[in-house]
Amino acid sequence: MSDILQLMTPWAERLNADLDTLDSGAEFPWDKWSAVQESGILRTPFDPRYGGHGRSLTETMLALEGLGRVSRDSGLSFSASTQIVSVGVPLQRFADDDLKDRFLPKILSGDLITAHAITEESGGSDAMNIATTAVREGDHYVVNGAKMFITNAPVADLFLLYVRTGAPGPFGLTCLLVEAGTPGLKAGPPLDKIGLRTSPLGTLAFEELRVPVAQRVGGEGTGFLVLDYVMKREVLFAFSITLGEMTRRLAETIRFAKERTQFGQSIGKYQAISHKVADMKIRTETARKWLHDTGVKVESGQDAAVDLAATKTVVSEANVQNALDAVRIHGGRGVLTAHGVERALRDSVAGTIYSGTSEIQRTRIASLLGL
Repeated sequence: MSDILQLMTPWAERLNADLDTLDSGAEFPWDKWSAVQESGILRTPFDPRYGGHGRSLTETMLALEGLGRVSRDSGLSFSASTQIVSVGVPLQRFADDDLKDRFLPKILSGDLITAHAITEESGGSDAMNIATTAVREGDHYVVNGAKMFITNAPVADLFLLYVRTGAPGPFGLTCLLVEAGTPGLKAGPPLDKIGLRTSPLGTLAFEELRVPVAQRVGGEGTGFLVLDYVMKREVLFAFSITLGEMTRRLAETIRFAKERTQFGQSIGKYQAISHKVADMKIRTETARKWLHDTGVKVESGQDAAVDLAATKTVVSEANVQNALDAVRIHGGRGVLTAHGVERALRDSVAGTIYSGTSEIQRTRIASLLGL
């Protein structure tokens, strides 16, 4: 498996170039996107028929962990994970052959950037009550509504829309594939945010948007099945990147604690520092254990609902705490943007929110335990 984990190593210099400038300006790094394309990581979990590498779910997790270890650009890494899971994964699993043949090769190459439009301003976690509607008129659906907080939206060429075609609840959702530039589809400008600043986040508006029925992914009313399939992989893929980032940050913090001296000895000799580092190690390995075990469970087709909610909560919250500890251990350097330590803290915050907040995950776990 080491070859998969090391997949991104040759691209480290390109992935990490000009990060301070790009982060400050909240710019999507087009030059780095070309490095992601050339690396082939976007092809990892897909069928060779479409240009994929045919790797398993857990192998894809390792590849993405390797990306997190190598790339300091968490925004770019998040956009890459979204590219894999937002449209490519559901197309391969649920779409008909025509849609697969038309779009998958360019999604896998990264020539088409993709986004899935789930969240709405009225409530990101309440996916069952999506308000955007699609009414069938002959061989088209007519879509009206809006989406909010859509990763990659300002730069995306292709969108998977989750829309309401029936009554509220799991059987009223449908997925439609729409190309950017289609009349009636409007993407807003990038939204400024605390972290993951090189990953563009935006809004979408739909006004009498006409989508051919032939561009439906899955059957009408099966949108919840698509969403469930996608969200499992979104959690596992995105937080495998997080694990890679935590692993790298831990190694760098240990090295700093050994090299930085105060009062005649390395700061790592002081219990106040060494215990923080020990806790960082415990959190990192706990995250690794949860991700590994949950990935194996999902891959084998077992019920992993509790595991996924726990994994998402454990890893996202561990990442925030480890990033905060790294800032404290680095002292004055930790708060300077030039050193990149504070950027990791800013980037970590969103992980407790996207893919279902920590509060939603705990509520889900309690419900699954019968409470």
